[in-house]
Amino acid sequence: MSVVGLDVGNDTLVAAAARQRGIDVLLNAESKRESPAAVAFSHSARLLGAHASGAASSHAPFSSPKRLLLLASRPAPRDLPRLPFPVDAAGGARVHVDHLGRRIALSPTHILAMLLAYLRQLAEDDLEAPVAECVISVPCYLTQAQRRAYVDAAAVAGLRPLRLMHDLAATALGYGLYRSDLGVAGGPTFVAFVDVGHSDTQAGVVAFDSSGMKVLSHGFDADLGGRDFDEVLFEHFAEEFRDRYKIDVVGNGKASMRLRAACEKAKKVLSANAEAVVNIECLMEEKDVRGMIRREDFEKLCAELLQRVVEPCKKAMADAGIGLDRLQSVELVGSGSRVPAIARVLARFFRREPSRTINVSECVARGCALQCAMLSPTFRVREYEVQDVIPASIGFCTNEGPISALTSNALFRRGQPLPSVKIITLHRNSGFTLDAFYVDENELPPGTSTQIGSFEIGPFQAHSEKSKVKVKIRLNLHGLISVESAVLIDDDQRDANSADSMELDSNDNMDHKSKNERPMHRQDLQIVESIYGVMSKQELLEAQEQEQQLAYQDKLVERTKERKNALESYVYDTRNKLSERYRSFATDSEREEISVNLQQTEDWLYEEGDDETEAVYTSKLEELKKLVDPIEYRCKDEEARAEATRELLKRIVDHRMAAKSLSAPERDAIDNECTKVEQWLRESSQLQESLPKNVDPVVWSHEIKKKEEELDMSCSKIVTSRARGHDNGDGC
Repeated sequence: MSVVGLDVGNDTLVAAAARQRGIDVLLNAESKRESPAAVAFSHSARLLGAHASGAASSHAPFSSPKRLLLLASRPAPRDLPRLPFPVDAAGGARVHVDHLGRRIALSPTHILAMLLAYLRQLAEDDLEAPVAECVISVPCYLTQAQRRAYVDAAAVAGLRPLRLMHDLAATALGYGLYRSDLGVAGGPTFVAFVDVGHSDTQAGVVAFDSSGMKVLSHGFDADLGGRDFDEVLFEHFAEEFRDRYKIDVVGNGKASMRLRAACEKAKKVLSANAEAVVNIECLMEEKDVRGMIRREDFEKLCAELLQRVVEPCKKAMADAGIGLDRLQSVELVGSGSRVPAIARVLARFFRREPSRTINVSECVARGCALQCAMLSPTFRVREYEVQDVIPASIGFCTNEGPISALTSNALFRRGQPLPSVKIITLHRNSGFTLDAFYVDENELPPGTSTQIGSFEIGPFQAHSEKSKVKVKIRLNLHGLISVESAVLIDDDQRDANSADSMELDSNDNMDHKSKNERPMHRQDLQIVESIYGVMSKQELLEAQEQEQQLAYQDKLVERTKERKNALESYVYDTRNKLSERYRSFATDSEREEISVNLQQTEDWLYEEGDDETEAVYTSKLEELKKLVDPIEYRCKDEEARAEATRELLKRIVDHRMAAKSLSAPERDAIDNECTKVEQWLRESSQLQESLPKNVDPVVWSHEIKKKEEELDMSCSKIVTSRARGHDNGDGC
């Protein structure tokens, strides 16, 4: 079983796998290390990755899976015009497609599942082995509902995630595991990581030592990435073209998509050149457009964005509690980090030049693959601790108010180690509900609800007024919160101060007893979980069923395409052979009949046969083969017959040579057998030479091989009977 790391970005997909010699980034069908994060639908097929991106001119692909997840849980009106496809923002950010004659509604979770399934298939094709266990990268700012969407999407895709790993934690693991110069000076080595992605920016500070790594802090801007710099260029050129060419690009979806693509290329050109040109033929209204921008002008337009890049870094450094002078290095990664002005702004803030020692596009997938190898029993990896932290404080409350921990309402505080377990003791006589919430909305992307969900404990009826309920709450490796267990403890001993008391215990053992604690009656309580904005079990089953149907249709379409290509290839290949290699082996009437059928099949392929079923293409191919196979057999058998003839003659010589050591009667018997076969072969060859090549041979190669086998058997019997006669003579 293979273990893989999957990086589902907003714009690209990367898969890496752990192998005995290290971590390899896996190649897609086009032999590329990155694939577009896109899904498209034609009337009969689903397109994924590069195929979806390549069909953008005819079928608008669904992309930006992270943005769709964010749209499902918060209003983001600026996102909607940028997406090249309509989104039902009021209906959970669903998109609607027409496929096989029916309308399908796809949730962001299902689109994410399609991309994960694509990566799983990519990995299985590259590794030639089944793939199930994986580690999937996620941004640190994801809410509980969004994290569960990743887990649900993995289940729909047939994957079993061992961990949802924060992007920067994965990057830091790939950076630190192979370095021997970290933490050797008597204390930890501090490194800051800044990831400017396609649609978000994340920053973090990590402490390394010889035994492992510990993430100290996270900072983020969920709405700032490379696409925002593209958008600045888009708005600039849209306004310029409106004034110069009198066209409204913004109001035309297809023109907007083409201009955005051109602006992205111009941004990349500006990363290495002083100016860039945007030149698009027939952008709209049959007008060719051309524009030019200098790097300094571009940086002025992006001044506000450049200042925002620093904010996540400030937050990460403040939460880490260390000074800038204690940083050994600042590592800059992410697809949006190639803009030179970003590096300059970060250099001013950190007072040092950012390093680019890590592959900006592959580092997250590589780190995830390493973590998967560590968590899977399949691989043996050296001991290396990977400690992440809670990115946003989570609290719990009942109808009586928040469950407080010291001076805070947070039960799981931001910056505490992840995973984490808390055990709380509540005095309750009947069923109650625990509500989970994010304590500080400023720790979440703007507009995100702080409500997480509720956990209904019970119903139950206590046997005494002084009953207690011990509740174990876990924040697991995925960063998912759950009430793991609830136990009712009946205690008849009264305590005057226990009526409304509340206890907090970080011990992970629900059965822990003090020395003086008396035996108590314990009862496990029912827990009903309700997380806001996640798929129900029924919806998950429906999504799995729908994905299986789509996957089956994908395979059917692929097989149909293969049969069609095989038929088309057979037509061209046979036509060439008929005029060259097969020419002397076919009669005039056979050539005429085959040529007519080939031409009819070719015409049919490009007209009414352009979109047919697998069975129809297979039937057409078999019909052609019935006509061509006799000629092909004659051609192939000529070479095989010559080879079989040489082998038979050689065999005759071998038998005669071996017979020289035998007695005269046996030698004569073997020579007689060889002479008979020689005579048969001579007569058959003479008769064959008198016939034209375009008729079936009088003797086939398989018949000559059979004669060789018969000769071997006859000679073997003669030798065997001689040996038996000697044995009998010795026994007398």
